[in-house]
Amino acid sequence: VWVGGHSMDAGQLQVGDMMAFITYTMQIVMAFMMLSMVSIILPRANVSAGRVNEVLETKPTIVDPAQPKDDVDYQGQVRFEGVSFRYPDAEEDVLHHLNFTAKPGQTTALIGSTGSGKSTVVNLIPRLFDVTTGRITIDGVDVREMSLHKLHDLIGFVPQKGVLFSGDIESNIKFGDVEGISDEQMKKAANIAQADEFIDSNEQGYARPISQGGTNVSGGQKQRLSIARALAKDPKILILDDSLSALDNKTDVALRRALAEQVEGITQIIVAQKISTILHADNIIVLNEGRIVAQGTHDELMATSTVYQEIASSQLSNAELGLEAE
Repeated sequence: VWVGGHSMDAGQLQVGDMMAFITYTMQIVMAFMMLSMVSIILPRANVSAGRVNEVLETKPTIVDPAQPKDDVDYQGQVRFEGVSFRYPDAEEDVLHHLNFTAKPGQTTALIGSTGSGKSTVVNLIPRLFDVTTGRITIDGVDVREMSLHKLHDLIGFVPQKGVLFSGDIESNIKFGDVEGISDEQMKKAANIAQADEFIDSNEQGYARPISQGGTNVSGGQKQRLSIARALAKDPKILILDDSLSALDNKTDVALRRALAEQVEGITQIIVAQKISTILHADNIIVLNEGRIVAQGTHDELMATSTVYQEIASSQLSNAELGLEAE
């Protein structure tokens, strides 16, 4: 530019030639910059491809058996027989020798302090993990002897954090079996889950769009839609993993009443933090540090279990406790 400026001043170079020279120079410089960027990106891409390939080549540890027992007429009785579990690479078990039975037509509740292993227990039933020792059976058949498709077909699972998919309310509720779930089943499930109120209040109804992850609905609405999705497939076993935490007390009570009155003959397993959610459960299992420290009805545990008494006294007033004791 310095030399060109003097050349133009002396009349030896035209302005257009100078601009062309600058443009070509910038193209050359940018080309070298792109070349240096490629040299930086290539090693990153190579490492990323290696990681993706590692995932694709990983062989799943939870697989179907060679001869699955899928032709049994399952009723949904879940039984834990001496179940212990530790996470991969962990030094000690998180669950220790659990024994209990969840029967069809009854509600089995799990309660305990944070980190006591409640969610881990219910994650073992659909084989999100496999037990370390012992076994889990459904109607006497070990879950590891069933195909994953059959096992998941029997279970309606609502995780702690409800997940919705992009689409509309109808596609989310019918997600378990798009072809097999009728509109009547969908509406009945929404009614039991107390979701029909906010669905019908919107002019789009079941066609109301849902964004990825359910970011355009509230936490309570997301939980109710997740519960409706689990109920719509008519499961033999319904697992609610602390799935009522975002509901107000009125909706919580109405949902539990609807489950008791309209959902018959299925095994209900509820993980809860609130005593009020499980007061009327047929069997309450109290977990502490991965061990069952007590089980029974609310009244039995109030009379015998110190851990349950501490949880109850921290959540319920003396009047409520006295009322329940009566």
